[in-house]
Amino acid sequence: MSVLQIFKDGYQIARDRGIRDAYHKGKAFTREASLRRWHQATGATNRGQPIYERDWDLLVVLDACRFDALRDVASDHPFLNNIESVESVGSYSLAWLEQNFTETYADEMAQTSMITGNPFTETGLSEAEFARLEEVWRHTWDEDVGTIRPRPLTDTAVSVARNDDPDRMIVHYMQPHDPFTTHPELQHGRSASEWADATDKSVWMRVQAGEIPVERARDAYYDELRMVLEDVELLLDNVDADTAVITADHGEAMSESGIYGHAPGVAIDALRVVPWAETTAVDTGSYIPAETPRHVDVTGTQTDRLRDLGYLE
Repeated sequence: MSVLQIFKDGYQIARDRGIRDAYHKGKAFTREASLRRWHQATGATNRGQPIYERDWDLLVVLDACRFDALRDVASDHPFLNNIESVESVGSYSLAWLEQNFTETYADEMAQTSMITGNPFTETGLSEAEFARLEEVWRHTWDEDVGTIRPRPLTDTAVSVARNDDPDRMIVHYMQPHDPFTTHPELQHGRSASEWADATDKSVWMRVQAGEIPVERARDAYYDELRMVLEDVELLLDNVDADTAVITADHGEAMSESGIYGHAPGVAIDALRVVPWAETTAVDTGSYIPAETPRHVDVTGTQTDRLRDLGYLE
């Protein structure tokens, strides 16, 4: 981003939202840019272990899940009894996709079924490289809350596992990434039914601007994590996998080094250190998944979805 563009953005924010928002965004951009330059210069952004360098049959990816957060809620979920920390290859989803799914791992990818709710797959992945790529976000996005809820991903994953019996499967849930379905009031103070007609800042941008206490956003984040783990448990009870792993593409900063959310190219531990929890999965047949549509025309593009998730304004 050029200096001229920074000034243009600042002027636009000041006009639309007031001087306070412009000040906070400018301050945050300067801090992130400084960290990004430092981490690139020191090679910190090049660290991390690709997912195919570790052993797993089923990889459950929780978007923006911090290592300490999963550890904090582990006592309520018996399948989370062996949580390690690993370093992710990226600090946001697109970088994670681009660094993990490369030509080096073409053979492994060809044996992998990918079930994803993350819209960055349109940019970062090619369907031809996988045994199966189900971009569930394309047809079951919840317009009211501005994200995809966990259940359509669980339904698709259980169906694919039973019908295809893939060698490897990845299920990429969007939670605990905001917007928080458990706390819709935090997104911009309007009811969920109004979200589809409004574009607003992410929860973490509002925290950074002083509009929401960080403690309130953190509590909501934990509630969102607990919610998605209910679906993870349902998944683990209805697919077979000798080695099932719960991990994250990246973490979420909550004031560490003055950062909120997940900034590209910033390699602080809050963003790059993620959980790696090994367990097993056994299909008990206890759940019959709902049918999910495929190749359905919907309103909204990748840009719309990324805006809902707070990546674009």
